[in-house]
Amino acid sequence: MTVHSEKRVIHHRPEDLYHLVADVRSYPEFLPWCLAARIRQESTHDLTADLIIGFNMFRERFTSYVQLDPDTLEINVAYAEGPFKYLRNQWVFHPHPDGCEIEFYVDFEFNSRLLQSVIETLFTEAVKRMVRAFESRADALYKTTS
Repeated sequence: MTVHSEKRVIHHRPEDLYHLVADVRSYPEFLPWCLAARIRQESTHDLTADLIIGFNMFRERFTSYVQLDPDTLEINVAYAEGPFKYLRNQWVFHPHPDGCEIEFYVDFEFNSRLLQSVIETLFTEAVKRMVRAFESRADALYKTTS
């Protein structure tokens, strides 16, 4: 089991950050290790997406169900199929005087012990790089609030 939870204030509007995270199609343009994204099904409040992630010699495809709630600015991701035993991910975007407070949570475990052990050794740095990638993408797309 690999778990990460954090809160962070980013100088952008909560609505902009919500839309950035909800735009799964664009992940390969800026997210480290995301090689491809395909939306299988999409509606106003949910989508089913395939992502291909790659790191060194590892390359895996997985499918997830993404629940989108534009009213509460929450995104919940549940695992559908692929190399994981399970995967849970949540984003919540709160208004903050300096922009947006993001609550980010991820919990997963790979089926492969080898892949799980590789990820666990790199996990903290990988999460930091992914969060920085989202923040850099927001900086490139949106004006800061301060």
